[in-house]
Amino acid sequence: MYPHFLGFEFLHSYGLMMAVGFLLAWTLVEKLFKRPDLGNLAIALVICGVIGSRIAYVIEHWRVEFAADPVSVLYVFRGGLMFYGGLILSSLVFFAWCFAKKENPVRLGDLLTVVVPLAHAFGRLGCFCYGCCYGKVSHSAWAVTFPVGSPQYFADGRQLPVLPVQLFEAAALLALFAILLAVYLKWRRFTAGLYFMGYAAIRFGLEYLRGDPRAAVGPFSISQTISLAMFAFGLMLLGYELACDNRRG
Repeated sequence: MYPHFLGFEFLHSYGLMMAVGFLLAWTLVEKLFKRPDLGNLAIALVICGVIGSRIAYVIEHWRVEFAADPVSVLYVFRGGLMFYGGLILSSLVFFAWCFAKKENPVRLGDLLTVVVPLAHAFGRLGCFCYGCCYGKVSHSAWAVTFPVGSPQYFADGRQLPVLPVQLFEAAALLALFAILLAVYLKWRRFTAGLYFMGYAAIRFGLEYLRGDPRAAVGPFSISQTISLAMFAFGLMLLGYELACDNRRG
């Protein structure tokens, strides 16, 4: 675990990884897809993504992490973001922007969702550096042990080896990014629906490997419940685009 990049106290690895992911994603949108006009939208989506992610994380982990020290809600640089919260708030802002600019949200969504997994993968690397979002206790060859002081803790104070779920998700996100990029470069569509379905499947499965406190909704975690809704939305969106494509053909 390296919470501070190269040992510098003021340079947090978590924030640095998020910044690198955003810059890579934005560079791809600007240079490869020739849309430098989306700068203001990109900044707004990033800000809303962080705010929404933090709000969702605080709601889910209030009793465990924040009830005793409410001021720590503001310490975003320490990690503690729930991706789905950011995705929901950013999506609302995205649709409002498309309405105001008279931009086709499906077409623009196909473009932007290509790079989301790339940025998200670096965010998960930041999670690993900080030690949050860790996996279940394991003694397999894949397991890692975070040092004392990391967010991973147990009732008896021991630091046990856990699955590096953050790295598993980062690898899956990079694979999803490669697939979406290939699809977009070939057809210039279909990627929004595939993204929602693909990430929903990834997150639903990896939730079973998570070891940090998880809020439950019936037999599933809250993230798994959102994943089910997200997969259904992606399926409908993909069906809509395929139907439109058939009508044009």
